[in-house]
Amino acid sequence: MTTYKDYIKEIEDRKGQGLHPKPIDGAELLSEIITQIKDLDNEYREDSLNFFIYNVLPGTTAAASVKAKFLKEIILGDSVVKEITVASAFEQLSHMKGGPSVEVLLDLALGSDVALANQAAEVLKTQVFLYEADTARLEKAFKAENAIAKELIESYAKAEFFTKLPEIDEKIDVVTFIAGVGDISTDLLSPGGDAHSRSDRELHGQCLFEHNIAQQNELKAVQAQHPDKRVMLIAEKGTMGVGSSRMSGVNNVALWTGIKSSPYVPFINIAPVIAGTNGISPIFLTTVGVTGGIGLDLKNWVQQKDAEGNTIRDAEGDPVLKEEYSVATGTVLTINTKEKKLYNGDTELKDISAAFTPQKMEFMKAGGSYAVVFGKKLQTFASKVLGVDVVPVYAPSKEISIEGQGLTAVEKIFNKNAVGSTPGKVLHAGSDVRVEVNIVGSQDTTGLMTSQELEMMAATVISPIVDGAYQSGCHTASVWDNKSKANIPRLMSFMNDFGLITGRDPKGKYFPMTDVIHKVLNDITVGDWDIIIGGDSHTRMSKGVAFGADSGTVALALATGEASMPIPQSVKVTFKGEMKSYMDFRDVVHATQQQMLKQFGGENVFQGRIIEVHIGTLTADQAFTFTDWTAEMKAKASICISEDDTLIESLEIAKGRIQIMIDKGMDNTKQVLKGLVDKAETRITELKTGIKPALRPDANAKYEAEVVIDLDLIVEPMIADPDVNNDDVSKRYTHDVIRPLSFYGGTKKVDLGFVGSCMVHKGDMKILAQMLKNIERQQGKVEFKAPLVVAPPTYNIVDELKAEGDWEVLQKYSGFEFDDNDPKAVARTGYENMLYLERPGCNLCMGNQEKAEPGDTVMATSTRLFQGRVVKDSGEKKGESLLSSTPVVVLSTILGRTPSLEEYQQAVEGINLTKFKPSSKLLSV
Repeated sequence: MTTYKDYIKEIEDRKGQGLHPKPIDGAELLSEIITQIKDLDNEYREDSLNFFIYNVLPGTTAAASVKAKFLKEIILGDSVVKEITVASAFEQLSHMKGGPSVEVLLDLALGSDVALANQAAEVLKTQVFLYEADTARLEKAFKAENAIAKELIESYAKAEFFTKLPEIDEKIDVVTFIAGVGDISTDLLSPGGDAHSRSDRELHGQCLFEHNIAQQNELKAVQAQHPDKRVMLIAEKGTMGVGSSRMSGVNNVALWTGIKSSPYVPFINIAPVIAGTNGISPIFLTTVGVTGGIGLDLKNWVQQKDAEGNTIRDAEGDPVLKEEYSVATGTVLTINTKEKKLYNGDTELKDISAAFTPQKMEFMKAGGSYAVVFGKKLQTFASKVLGVDVVPVYAPSKEISIEGQGLTAVEKIFNKNAVGSTPGKVLHAGSDVRVEVNIVGSQDTTGLMTSQELEMMAATVISPIVDGAYQSGCHTASVWDNKSKANIPRLMSFMNDFGLITGRDPKGKYFPMTDVIHKVLNDITVGDWDIIIGGDSHTRMSKGVAFGADSGTVALALATGEASMPIPQSVKVTFKGEMKSYMDFRDVVHATQQQMLKQFGGENVFQGRIIEVHIGTLTADQAFTFTDWTAEMKAKASICISEDDTLIESLEIAKGRIQIMIDKGMDNTKQVLKGLVDKAETRITELKTGIKPALRPDANAKYEAEVVIDLDLIVEPMIADPDVNNDDVSKRYTHDVIRPLSFYGGTKKVDLGFVGSCMVHKGDMKILAQMLKNIERQQGKVEFKAPLVVAPPTYNIVDELKAEGDWEVLQKYSGFEFDDNDPKAVARTGYENMLYLERPGCNLCMGNQEKAEPGDTVMATSTRLFQGRVVKDSGEKKGESLLSSTPVVVLSTILGRTPSLEEYQQAVEGINLTKFKPSSKLLSV
């Protein structure tokens, strides 16, 4: 009874944290529990029954397999448990979501006992998580004229698993709860520092609102006052869910405010109601749909216009807003799902049709998007077996085709990869499309959830449609602590078995790699027509089109090789003028955001759209700096339009880096990496011979907006400032405040610098080395007046720097260098004024392991400036993370303050910064 006693001890430990027993996923523990159930005199029998019935994770977990087999024994009469009737056993099987439960149900349905076969069939008619082995078995029985198999397939062809579900309520009463004013980062809902607990849903739920107990109690009080209403969590004067997709964020909101998914599975809730004055971040909204939730764009604050229709602005030049209606905490509203309107009593407040499209309502009815995706596949299978057309049960996909209108780049990619659309029909933006996915990425802090999602949808192997998939170890690279030691090897083993290339080899054949996931995906994406799905908002590639996604959507892409979404609208970005020799491309990136906002009167035309950037002459490494930042521009994704020669150069670099992975022993038995090299070779041949040029939009494509960036206007480094002391709280931490270096007058104190994250590439590391040599030559020595933390994105970059002599320069000036043979086991809490050479990975940008000291002003190359992400507030001062180019960061740490433009120009003298010249070639067809 060792395993069970360990579990009881764990339960006692969890009580001290205010937690219930952890759900069971292990076979050994559940087998011991079953033994105790069979022993009628066992002192633990009653508890064991409760654990067995109500506390086992479903799907393909080891425990689910044991549970399904025991329920089968009970149904067949081989075991008798008076508390579990045959009807109860079937009921429990119906909630186990496929895998071993479906196998048991098929055994019974296709067995010789007619009564049991009929009962099993009734349960199977409600199931959608059937895989090839299950459907092949059904088809074989059907061809052998098995009556139950025929009945099941006919039911599936009619999609009765969907049509017989209850419709969603016509009226949903909600009570509002303001979670914050201004943009709400998913860090508020699921802090990065709690990433280790995401797979333990109840434990992770304690971190909602960044562990703000007072705010959690306020939420509980609102719920207690309105027990018959659902809570709608709101970002007032802002966008909900910016920063990342965070399935864990949606899970937390659902755990606190949603609906219980199943009486037999604890802590898995669905259908939260979430809203924002300025809507919901696109990737976060997708995550809400995974759970069948509701996401509303309230627009309760609107810009005021004068008689001529111009936006009225205040003394600071910001648009003046007027509150159209109140959503203050405790306001009772009604969502009418039939009229698709939001009401306060009898007063209509807002048309909310966008939240209740036919597709979204199907997600709500089915309890989430997975059930719809698998349901459609199952219906298609059954219809094919029966030789009949698919009955139009689900809402038809919206197909928009405009005669005479050309295609944007994303429209071309979606048309090429579309599945199930009307044959021969050309689709434009707004069309709903199922697409095949080429590349999938899973990162380590969401990967544990992805593996859980795969188990719960009963998937066991990666879809053969996927060209390649990678599991990283970058988000936990900074500190190899006990949490990481427990979680990461287990994750890598699961994903490796599933068919992914993994940063860590479960068998230890190659050295553990902690490369930043986006950088690896950028290398292994070798098709400019590819679609990439990744478990992080910064899944933004410089080849193809990439979408950041929640852990569940990643799991779905891995299991099915598909994703479903509307074709997004596009905004075209082109450039004119000439870059100053002393400017870095990061400054162009920030200036793009600044100039766009100025051109459109403060309106962010990038939000929720594809940025089609005509970058032309920058290779994949450098172009990635732009695409990566588009997550902060609130774009849904971005596409780089390249010249043929530039794309060839990028593919040659990618080939070399993939080959390095192969040489290290990272390829698998299916030779996925070799297949990517071969694909790159084929694409290079197509480009060189002119058979298929690089992806181009049509000259007559239609864009939602067009932005022209004037490089001549960028005369000094640009900095994204969180503006932490803005009197208007809603304008803090937005990424939209872009300031020139001169704004700070060369006097703003800088407490820490960080060069790293996915925003930097090899060139940044070389710039760092050259700057250190420059400063020593100019000043006689290099002395840091603030700490400088440096984390190269990948080991490949480190190896290349070593080969070229730059790493030796960095070592010379460093006071700390990472040691893979003895990685840090404890997070650093204080910093000395020196250079730290950290292990490749996300490091400070992630903020889940190490942070700057509270109250610090940080100058960083990273992507995140949200409150508490890189640095927390202290009692005396707000922490702030200013984002800038590598040269500005380096010089700021040497000076201990922001530099003047003159000091900056002197420090970068003679250094080959990232050069960019707009393409002179026509980048459309």
